[in-house]
Amino acid sequence: MMTKIKNLLVALTLIILPIPMTAQDKLFTLEDLNFGGTNYHNMQPKNMWLTWWGDQLIQTDVEECHTIDAKTGKKTLLFTLDDINKWADSDEEDNRYVRHLMNATFPYPDKPLVQLGNRKAVILVDFKQKKVVWQDSISGQTANDWNAQSRATAYVEDHQLFVVDGEGKKHKLSTDGSREIVYGQSVHRNEFGIEKGTFWSPDGQRLAFYRMDQSMVADYPQVDIFPREATYEPDKYPMAGMTSHKVTVGVYDLTTNKTIYLQAGDPTDRYFTNIAWSPDSKTVYMFELNRDQNDCRLVSYNAETGERIAELYRETSPKYVEPLNPILFLPWDDTKFLMQSQRDGYNHLYLYNKDGECLRQLTSGPWVVMEVIGFNKHQKSVIIKANREHPLYHGLYSVNMTGKMQRLDTTDGVHSATLSPSGNYLIDRFSTPTKPRMIDVVDLTKKVQHTNLLEADDPWQGYQQPIFESGTIKAADGQTDLYYRLVKPHDFDPSKKYPTVVYVYGGPHANNVQASWHWASRTWETYMAQKGYILFILDNRGSQYRGRDFEQATFRQLGQIEMQDQMKGVNYLRSLPYVDMNRLGVHGWSFGGFMTISLMTNYPNVFKVGVAGGPVIDWKWYEVMYGERYMDTPQTNPDGYEKTSLINKADRLKGKLQIITGYNDNTVVPQHCLSFLDACIKAGTQPDFFAYPGEEHNMRGHASVHLHERITQYFEDYLK
Repeated sequence: MMTKIKNLLVALTLIILPIPMTAQDKLFTLEDLNFGGTNYHNMQPKNMWLTWWGDQLIQTDVEECHTIDAKTGKKTLLFTLDDINKWADSDEEDNRYVRHLMNATFPYPDKPLVQLGNRKAVILVDFKQKKVVWQDSISGQTANDWNAQSRATAYVEDHQLFVVDGEGKKHKLSTDGSREIVYGQSVHRNEFGIEKGTFWSPDGQRLAFYRMDQSMVADYPQVDIFPREATYEPDKYPMAGMTSHKVTVGVYDLTTNKTIYLQAGDPTDRYFTNIAWSPDSKTVYMFELNRDQNDCRLVSYNAETGERIAELYRETSPKYVEPLNPILFLPWDDTKFLMQSQRDGYNHLYLYNKDGECLRQLTSGPWVVMEVIGFNKHQKSVIIKANREHPLYHGLYSVNMTGKMQRLDTTDGVHSATLSPSGNYLIDRFSTPTKPRMIDVVDLTKKVQHTNLLEADDPWQGYQQPIFESGTIKAADGQTDLYYRLVKPHDFDPSKKYPTVVYVYGGPHANNVQASWHWASRTWETYMAQKGYILFILDNRGSQYRGRDFEQATFRQLGQIEMQDQMKGVNYLRSLPYVDMNRLGVHGWSFGGFMTISLMTNYPNVFKVGVAGGPVIDWKWYEVMYGERYMDTPQTNPDGYEKTSLINKADRLKGKLQIITGYNDNTVVPQHCLSFLDACIKAGTQPDFFAYPGEEHNMRGHASVHLHERITQYFEDYLK
């Protein structure tokens, strides 16, 4: 398999030749390439919107829903948008009026019911009886969390948490909610895999929810400049080493209309995450982590009384433990569950019984389980996504409870999947470096069978397309393979010298190079290649999907190991005769902005031009959870914070540097950029600065087009 992979890399690197320019070759604009552009949607590969009704595949579209035969791909009309609105007896002013069918879902595998909605209401339509059989009763509110079993909805209104039961009765769960006491929403600043704040039990009769007291957290003074007189809009922002919020977990019981809180003890300097329920809805499980994030425990609680039952698992580390996934009970055996852990060096699956006894490690090897997609009840297996074949491939696998694995996809590339409720079928969406999008239906009932539903054409046909390549170099340790992407102009001439831009992110929970279309190239790279630049992108140590030690190599010294690896990439560029090392630039956003300024100030004679977006300047101004995981606190790691701070490197700046930020960035707060500017003033160095009023950490909508034109123009002005 590795020989096959190497041959693929070599073939795509060496055999893809420039296509001669013709009169039909068109040039890209940012309106074509940027997600905020007016023509962006026309430049995307053809797609299909698919979902499951039990084991029946459904295509949802704007005005029609079709069933699809999973074996033949044959489509049959199920209903239309006009049908739905006719059955709902609604017009455009009615709460029941549905504007499209794209988000239609089928929550009951054995019932002909489709869930639809708009901004005003959610309805259930029986498409066999052709009538609305249920409508929620919270018109005008956003339904945060609807449960199909009880048809109850949990939502937040005016800071208070409410539940509306299936009969439409409204229950108020809180009275003291405010911007300081937050109910039913994501906590711990969305770290530890947390994406929401309410969690229904399997029977829909109990709701676990977060309560976050952040009254003790300092306000960061954000300002809204758009009113006639600018207004103060403070944001609770706990910085590394400072006081953090306190979280507790409540459980509301629909049958008794009572709320209890889990008796987890003092919540000070603790994190509660990955909440899960037992199949019988009587027990709540969650991972509990200390503030140092090096001691993680899985604990069970009685959902009726809140009493602590048992500690089922404990994992410690000299660096950090990062729980990201809740436990998952086996659908065919409610006495056993799966847990994910990196304890052997790679994220893998472990089978436990409900008493906390590890029965076996299900997956193992120098690769990572990226996602648990679901279960196949009949075959008693779990379906996962993993990079077992190669670090750049995301493949699909079935794993039985003895650990035997079966590959489910047939094409090397990047796959994602949606499993039917029974686990008998899955929708496989994937791309390869040369194919933009394919969709298969996979039948797992007997021998694995694939039915192709879509193979999208290249939407960039007729345009001048760059040359996309991928390869490896050794990290600064001389042993570890690092993967890169190289993007060249479509008319690349190896006898010429080209200005080159290193695009960098480099931080945790991200990687830039994958075996998807164009090796996962960002479309801005295409725009730059069209203007005559070479783009180089390298995933250094510290990035994701390469295992615990690869990720944790940067512990307590963010940016240092990463820079060493990036400079190995620069050495590789230096070996290429067509790279003009006198015209070398660097650009990145967020952690990549931090890396951009780090590289420009630590290697001031290497990089001529840089553009740093939303850059971290000093980790003491970053948030508690992320900052302390990787750096500890400023009090316990003063040398690390001093070493990684860019404030004391402002005097080293030589090249042209533009710093860009969202004026209301609530992730990397403006204090970072402004403090660096102040340091540059004192040092006599001259960076450029641009802010986007009203924008947060990433530019939204058409502002993103403006942003990327600005980034491009800076390189055009000073590098080319």
